[in-house]
Amino acid sequence: MGISVLKAGMLTTLQDVGRFGFQKYGMPVSGAMDSLALRLGNMLVGNAETEVALECTLVGPALLFEAGQLISITGGDLSAKLNGKAVPMWKPIAVSEGSTLTFGKAVRGCRSYVCFRGGLAVSQVMGSKATYLAAAIGGWKGRALKKNDFIPFLSIDNRATENVNWRLGSGLYPSNPAKSIRFTEGPHYQDFDDDSRKSFCSDTFLVSKNSNRMGYRLDAPALRLSTPRELLSSAVTFGTVQVPPGGKPIVLMADHPTTGGYPVIGQVIEVDFPLLAQLQPDDRIRFERVTLEQAQHLLRSRSVKMQLLKRSIALKHEK
Repeated sequence: MGISVLKAGMLTTLQDVGRFGFQKYGMPVSGAMDSLALRLGNMLVGNAETEVALECTLVGPALLFEAGQLISITGGDLSAKLNGKAVPMWKPIAVSEGSTLTFGKAVRGCRSYVCFRGGLAVSQVMGSKATYLAAAIGGWKGRALKKNDFIPFLSIDNRATENVNWRLGSGLYPSNPAKSIRFTEGPHYQDFDDDSRKSFCSDTFLVSKNSNRMGYRLDAPALRLSTPRELLSSAVTFGTVQVPPGGKPIVLMADHPTTGGYPVIGQVIEVDFPLLAQLQPDDRIRFERVTLEQAQHLLRSRSVKMQLLKRSIALKHEK
């Protein structure tokens, strides 16, 4: 028993937290663009944080449940409805057999995550169930979902008809009405000229429509090195901000390559990855410089809150 895909949506894939340990062979980590939303969604239904879920982008799918199941919907708001009625986010939702979950267009953010109690029955590739589209591996047949796909549940939740009257508070998942993204200086930050460094910290950047899971291309006045030079390729990661010869920055995302040869002006801090992941094409953002110590403090603080939340949710599921 599982879900039948009635409509695929714009880009719906199966993602977990990623494929670790293979970057030295050129294999990206991949995984969820917004791993915080995925982790929180899995917590809500009592799963391990790393369990696979659906990542729905901009326009979500329509799914028929062929068995009752406990689910959660987190991340961006893609106008989810259950049997035609608006369904709340950030809480466990009991879905009965024969129900249809549909999504419309994004009204806030870009990506929603649908987590299922017990997970989905797909095989691991290199220790992960994440879909890496460029190599056609992982997830469901290594590709985005299509109409008439059927994905089995790993297990059936017998409590899927019970009412759940609690939800996640708004304090842990970040809100970003100003669309400000914090970064630490990259290894080549000081190699850019004064105007470029000032521009990077003060100008507004437009997220190009030519953006995807590999990276976001940003449009603004070009950034320039003080003295143009050739660079050796070096390791890059999620949130690395590279500047190619044209001067338009690229923020690397979940499907980023393992190395790059462009100068790196900055590194987006980890606690702001969800803010990046939920940006839509044509959104405008600004960058704010912080120190490495500030970035580490923010990450430690979030980690403590996550652990406390995990214990609290586990107690609720035990009742």
